[in-house]
Amino acid sequence: MNTRKQIFLSLVIVGLAAASIAVYTAVAPSGETAGGTGGHNHGAVAAGDHLSPVHLDPAAARRIGVTYATAELRPLDGAVSTVGVVTYDETRLFNVNPKIEGWVERLYVDFTGAPIQKGQPLMEIYSPMLVSTQEELILARRLVDRAAAGRSERAMTNARDLLAAARQRLRYWDIPDEEIEQIERGATPRKTLTFRAGASGIVVEKNVVEGSRIMPGMDLYKIADLSRVWINGELFEKDISLVRRGQHAEVTFDAYPGEVFRGVVTYVYPSVSLEARTGQVRLELSNPGLKLMPGMYAQVEIRSTTPREALVIPRSAVLVTGERSLVFVRESDGMLTPREVQAGLIAGSDIEILSGLAAGEVVVTSANFLIDAESNLGASIGAMAGMDMGAQPAAGRDDAPAALPESSSPAVHQH
Repeated sequence: MNTRKQIFLSLVIVGLAAASIAVYTAVAPSGETAGGTGGHNHGAVAAGDHLSPVHLDPAAARRIGVTYATAELRPLDGAVSTVGVVTYDETRLFNVNPKIEGWVERLYVDFTGAPIQKGQPLMEIYSPMLVSTQEELILARRLVDRAAAGRSERAMTNARDLLAAARQRLRYWDIPDEEIEQIERGATPRKTLTFRAGASGIVVEKNVVEGSRIMPGMDLYKIADLSRVWINGELFEKDISLVRRGQHAEVTFDAYPGEVFRGVVTYVYPSVSLEARTGQVRLELSNPGLKLMPGMYAQVEIRSTTPREALVIPRSAVLVTGERSLVFVRESDGMLTPREVQAGLIAGSDIEILSGLAAGEVVVTSANFLIDAESNLGASIGAMAGMDMGAQPAAGRDDAPAALPESSSPAVHQH
């Protein structure tokens, strides 16, 4: 086919299409646009925007497992459930570090986890500075004795000052007074002196062995008093306002099934994690028998100190769609009417309703999704039925074709 014929056929096709559009426009109803939609906004009614009531007879309700509950006013215990981890009470941690340079000649507490008591020997230390200070102490003691015998007031004063200075220097190095007195009464200084624990507890860190050289400020031991422990728990952002200092809590552990430990909220941390959107709360627990160990997981339930009266229904009755919360209310005629409500505090299996529901009304507590689907379906069918079917000819219009009589219907001829 040559180019001239192709152009001619194209023009014929375009002309036929234009003529078809003109004819359709001429015969279309006045309320219908060229697109054939008749001005209807088919996207105006979406599933879930306009819900219709649902009627269920008792047999159908039993078949799909529908249950009901009555909204009632009663005290709402704003308990908050969370999880936490046992950790050390930071106010009962103690570091052992020397204030003098030396060498460990003998180690008495030689493993992590060892229980110790305050004043218990930890190690024997040799230090040249300790030896020289002992010599000064012994010499000052002798000068005091000689000055007393010579009855010289000035010599006595100087000797006493030297003695007091030597004693004080040893005290600054954590040498107990009992050992200082023993050194004074001795004729020669000791090669090693004993370092003792400054607190009772469990050794949770040990950074020294026999023969180690120690320097001032080195952390040789960390001692933790585990007679009381902390629990750091996580709080959802919505629960932070429900927790206050002084509230009591019940704590359980997988290691001790059936046993409940009592704790108290001592601090609510003033920050929220940007990633997890959770805050932290701290509880204190007594730990008799040292049963609770740092690192244990705990289940925590924090009790409200002042329960308040609220309109309460089961949590399962509320259907959350993302933008709103719905319940299905059973009317006197048996119809299940969807209603938007404003939910409040959640306490266990119950939820507070702030608005949208009244005390005494009955709501659906199970099979809500099935009923919601039926309500959405009913709304969609109703929306379609109510559309203006403008594409169909209307009775009594001038441009509507007349109905053919039965006698004028075309006959079917058989050949």
